[in-house]
Amino acid sequence: MVLKLYGDDVGYFTRLVAFILYEKNVPFEFHRVDLLRGDQRTWEYKKKQPFGLVPYIDDDGFLLYEARAICYYIVVKYADQGTTNLIPSELKANALYQQAASMEAVYFAEYAEKAIQELLVYPLKGLPTIRANFEAAIAELSAKLEVYDQILGKQRFLAGDEITLADLFHVPMGVMIGMTGSDIIEAKPNVRRWFAELTSRPAWQAVKGNIQGLSPKQERLMAHL
Repeated sequence: MVLKLYGDDVGYFTRLVAFILYEKNVPFEFHRVDLLRGDQRTWEYKKKQPFGLVPYIDDDGFLLYEARAICYYIVVKYADQGTTNLIPSELKANALYQQAASMEAVYFAEYAEKAIQELLVYPLKGLPTIRANFEAAIAELSAKLEVYDQILGKQRFLAGDEITLADLFHVPMGVMIGMTGSDIIEAKPNVRRWFAELTSRPAWQAVKGNIQGLSPKQERLMAHL
């Protein structure tokens, strides 16, 4: 039975899971959850994802939510296909991977998500955008990326010279940071080189081609930012 991915077609966490599925050459069915309509708030949906969020997967009856946990499951289950060694097994290499994964959650996503929510998500929900909140989040993220730039000046990827799942975690949110008009990724040479390599991967290009991009409403909003 083919794996099923339930999520919205523009959200960063759904796109992250799709990205990893493509990296691992895992066939899947995409089932769109209309967040603006409130599909995620229904009783039926919450039987599968009790927090009423996206995404979740159904792998032949095995239900799993939380994007990073889903990605871990996919990488481990399909370890021998697609891009291999995304989670190193050797003790020290794995520790460096865990360190990089923690960096993404604490130093990158913490601030990137605030900025994206403020400028791209709240308008879709009819909520006011507070520009100062966006700028504060971007300033914090920029400071963290200065440290990234130092690390990436010494090695190709965050955990060393081999790509890991921790690097890939950054892509969907990083792309949306660019959509806000911020150039904080482009402004740091080593971060720019690293991110360009990640976003040029065929798996990310496949996600862009197979999970729809901006809705007409989002395009109109972006045109006025």
